[in-house]
Amino acid sequence: MNNDAVIDESTKNAVFLVATIAAFMTPFMASSINVALPAIESNFQIDTILLSWVPTSYLLSTCMFLAPFGRLADIVGRKNVFVCGSIIFTIAACLSAVSYNIWMLLTFRVLQGMGSAMIFGTGMAMLATVFPPGERGRAIGINVAAVYIGMAVGPFIGGILTEQFSWRGVFASTVPLGVLCTCVSLWKLRWKRKKTEAEKFDVLGSILYGIAIIGVMLGLSKLPSVIGALSIVGGIGFFILFVKCELKTPYPVISMDMFLNNRPFAFSGLAALINYSATFAVSFLLSLYLQYVKGFSPKEAGLVLMVQPIAMAILSPLAGRASDRIEPQRVASLGMLITAIGLFLMSFLNANTKTSMITANLAVLGLGFALFSSPNMNAIMSSVDRSSYGLASGVVSSMRLMGQMLSMGLVSVMFALYIGPVDFSPKIMAQFLECLNRSFIIFAIICVIGIYFSLARGRILGSP
Repeated sequence: MNNDAVIDESTKNAVFLVATIAAFMTPFMASSINVALPAIESNFQIDTILLSWVPTSYLLSTCMFLAPFGRLADIVGRKNVFVCGSIIFTIAACLSAVSYNIWMLLTFRVLQGMGSAMIFGTGMAMLATVFPPGERGRAIGINVAAVYIGMAVGPFIGGILTEQFSWRGVFASTVPLGVLCTCVSLWKLRWKRKKTEAEKFDVLGSILYGIAIIGVMLGLSKLPSVIGALSIVGGIGFFILFVKCELKTPYPVISMDMFLNNRPFAFSGLAALINYSATFAVSFLLSLYLQYVKGFSPKEAGLVLMVQPIAMAILSPLAGRASDRIEPQRVASLGMLITAIGLFLMSFLNANTKTSMITANLAVLGLGFALFSSPNMNAIMSSVDRSSYGLASGVVSSMRLMGQMLSMGLVSVMFALYIGPVDFSPKIMAQFLECLNRSFIIFAIICVIGIYFSLARGRILGSP
């Protein structure tokens, strides 16, 4: 596998800067846009199902391209892919901000997802490449903190930008960061890749992988129609073909050995997939609930939604340290249980629910996710050899994005079943609340199922 070799201290500092900016920028974009969704719906006069595709199209694109671009970065160089991703992300943000219809916006969101996949799939790998083991932990720790900060401030800043400059301001706000990231990358990231044996890019595997994801997601959005069911079946069929292809390919996009021959890794990854499937759409649903049902402004809704990521940012380091003293799967399983309880409590939301109750429930979700996330990642990295850290990190990122995508897909299904293709109005508030309540019950059940896989992974080698 090709690796990049560090030249000097300035290169390390530059990598640290651009990786941290990228770590903040991508989750900020994902979390801030949720608060702007009602404004987008009002601007374009679109129905609820189409509205859900504004965040889903970005996730779908990122998930489709993350593994292929990560593999491509190993072949052509991580710096090259990172710079291209930064440029694409920034251009897509500009184009999204000036979109004059929903189809333009969705197209540019797909393009932005491609750029995000290039950034997300290489930023952490570049940090691991340029920082030696004695310095790597601190660099990665700050990088993870930037992710949580982006998630925390996204709803609040997104609310202010939406109120002051409309939803277009949310997209425009990331342009300066993207320009800075691109300029620093082009100016300062100068190192040569070590020449190793030639590797081939798995084009067939990448195509099968992308078709499988598109088939499942489009199918979910079309349920309960026959076309939706057939699309899901087709997507699953292409995924089976993808797995068979990867087992025979010498340089696969995603290594199947890590799933077939490593139970702790496979079950830890599956637990991550389940957890994100049950939690990612929470901010999307609550943003609509707070603004349409409770009558909050975008800024007020953003302040409420900040509670969960702030709790995660504060508690995640503590949970990570706890997993160094207690078996990680136990801490992670406790986190999954608390998350299930928080989701179940959310299923009782109604038009008269107090804001204090909503924030308390979000704090419970933040606690549960913090107890799950860091220990689960600890379990994953402890279940593989040091030489496989980069590959394991990439696979887990793909599982996380698949979970986020499935979470939005499930919401699309619920919207189709309970609301249908209509605009938001007071006439459908009763249906929306029923959809909201049922969605949280389903998410809670999914988390309960996840507890089994979290516990069944077994004791991690080297854990306390």
